[in-house]
Amino acid sequence: MAGTRPVRRRGWRRGLRWLLLWLPLWFVAITGGQVLLLRWLPPLGSAFMLDRQVEAWLARDWDFRLAYQWRSRSRISPQLPIALVAAEDQLFPLHHGFDFKAIDKALDHNKAGLRVRGASTISQQVAKNLFLWSGRSYLRKGMEAWYTVLIEALWSKQRIIEVYANIAEFGDGVYGAEAASRHFFGKPASALSQSESARMAAVLPSPRRYSVSRPGPFVTRRARWIELQVRRLGGPGYLSGPP
Repeated sequence: MAGTRPVRRRGWRRGLRWLLLWLPLWFVAITGGQVLLLRWLPPLGSAFMLDRQVEAWLARDWDFRLAYQWRSRSRISPQLPIALVAAEDQLFPLHHGFDFKAIDKALDHNKAGLRVRGASTISQQVAKNLFLWSGRSYLRKGMEAWYTVLIEALWSKQRIIEVYANIAEFGDGVYGAEAASRHFFGKPASALSQSESARMAAVLPSPRRYSVSRPGPFVTRRARWIELQVRRLGGPGYLSGPP
């Protein structure tokens, strides 16, 4: 019996080495496959949508229903993507997933003890909303950075903004351009005007706190600022490029 212990110990160590060798490769293959698949296929939902649905179940809110309808970029008004970029990430066509100047400014701002400011790009927000969970932790931020690298490497900028416009939350349980446009304005996303698009983009800092249909002073001011930024960027043509 004693002679079998070294053999078992060697087998256990060999198995551990095999696991440590292959686990990173499986991680890269699985996450890369997820992102590559969604380069062409519309997502059925997102991690944030699932999280919101579970939250409703735990609260026993049986009447809660998610609103989500995928629409391709050609069926979304060009006014909405540029409004999202003007509001959230004006360097979106130029960076490779991370805006390091914005990150430095946010760190300085937060170190000064002012209200916490984020610096996430649209690519980072797609990574977080689509694949990850809410909350703050080094693990989540690391996963967000990894998925952002994959998204920027495997998708075009047009695909990134298309997915973002479809999975962003514009109201409590209202996700994406089509569902939001029909919920708030009673028309398809293809018919959104510049001012309506700006109002939708204006609530993104906190879509459960602010309202698209009943905009208060903050949303009204922010929507006007977004329209000004859209004109400064040159309108929808700022996002033109290969599909």
